Amino acid sequence: MNPRADLLTRITQTPGQCAGRPCIRGMRIRVSDILEMLAENISVSEILEDFPDLELEDIQACLLLVARRSLLAR
Repeated sequence: MNPRADLLTRITQTPGQCAGRPCIRGMRIRVSDILEMLAENISVSEILEDFPDLELEDIQACLLLVARRSLLAR
């Protein structure tokens, strides 16, 4: 499997959980929350420190998801 596509398996969408929004590995940490923190200039290391259940690959998966969606919207 492509390592990039493998990253996307970390993103889940479950009806009834976080209003069906994309989350990380079934946790109630939304992709949008991570992206907003990054946009607010919170470092990856700070995010990982604040959310000990997260892994670097989870943040990479969030970025890949939004990149792919933006390409599809063209």
